Amino acid sequence: MTQQHHSALGLHPIELNPGTGHVELLKRRQIVRRTQIAGLVILVLLALGALRTVLSRMANARALETTSTEQTRQYVKTTLAKRVGAGQTLALPGTLQGFVQAPIAARANGYLKRWTKDIGAKVAKGELLAEIETPEIDQQLSQAMAAREQAAANLSLAKSTAERWESLRKKDVVSQQDLDERRSAVAQSQANLAAAEANMQRLRQTEDFKRVVAPFAGVITRRNVDVGDLIDSSHPLFMLSQTDPLRVYVNVPQAYAQLVKTGQQVVVTQAELRGQRFLGQVARTSASIDAATRTLQLEVALPNHAGLLLPGAYVQVALPLQASQSLLAPTNTLLFRGEGTMVAVVDAQGRVTLRRVTVGRNLGTEFEVLDGITETDRLVLNPPDWLSDGQTLVLTPDKDKP
Repeated sequence: MTQQHHSALGLHPIELNPGTGHVELLKRRQIVRRTQIAGLVILVLLALGALRTVLSRMANARALETTSTEQTRQYVKTTLAKRVGAGQTLALPGTLQGFVQAPIAARANGYLKRWTKDIGAKVAKGELLAEIETPEIDQQLSQAMAAREQAAANLSLAKSTAERWESLRKKDVVSQQDLDERRSAVAQSQANLAAAEANMQRLRQTEDFKRVVAPFAGVITRRNVDVGDLIDSSHPLFMLSQTDPLRVYVNVPQAYAQLVKTGQQVVVTQAELRGQRFLGQVARTSASIDAATRTLQLEVALPNHAGLLLPGAYVQVALPLQASQSLLAPTNTLLFRGEGTMVAVVDAQGRVTLRRVTVGRNLGTEFEVLDGITETDRLVLNPPDWLSDGQTLVLTPDKDKP
């Protein structure tokens, strides 16, 4: 290559001797080499960037695949059904009543003369509660006494007449027919005397009802009359209640009727008496289900020695239920399908099997399982509606294992 050609290309030969003045061509050669190195570095950087991008995308793809896989998994909690044991109670409302409770009415009609006991008074059996004025009964008694005396006089006359006719008959002065008539008159007079005496005794007993007395020991819970009121047998004067012990009538649903027995101990509580529990006993049951309400009525005898409980109060009665052979499972394991009530059972590999169950009593957060599962079956809590047989679930640790 000639010097002219080098000049045309803008290249100058390198001066081998330092003093010749041709240094420019050497500098350009260094610039070209540096440019080549920079280009190579840029290419390496671009390659590294491309490699990083590829690796980042591959990592993101793997992370996305992992996330998708995790999101498609259904994590569930499981539980075990447990055997129903003792200690189950059934709380039902009830109303306190006096063990003996009766309206006290007067047998005699008249006007109230005075009353001796007011509401809240404790009375003993036979104690006077009120007195009644009965002028009509008094007059009837006087008339009955007079009628009795008249009947007694007629009987006396009939007897003396019959005795005379007996003696005359012996002398054959009178006929036998006449004597039989006199004997019949004596029997009739005796019957009239007995009727008069019975009527007099009836009126005397009615007179005794002028004094109204307590038929049993208790507390006066109501007084309906005052002095001067007109009294008749349909108008109760007082309401008397025996407050120790008390009665509580409870209506037990048919589903629990077989679990309640006579003699069982119950706990009675009242909202106004917080922290206090009163022990009673099932005295008797009606031994039949009411067709209208489908309930069994039972009576609880409740001691009330301290007098804290008042008749008519609203209370809660906790009935202990006898242990049964059924299982208890949480209510949030149920699935309601067209085939019936079902639960989801999972095995150790997380495979789902839907089983139909027979539900017994509903205890709120739990229910009785009469048939369909065993104690070893793991039940899915809060199963989704789309769950079906054969699906695989991921089981989370069960902290509430029975």
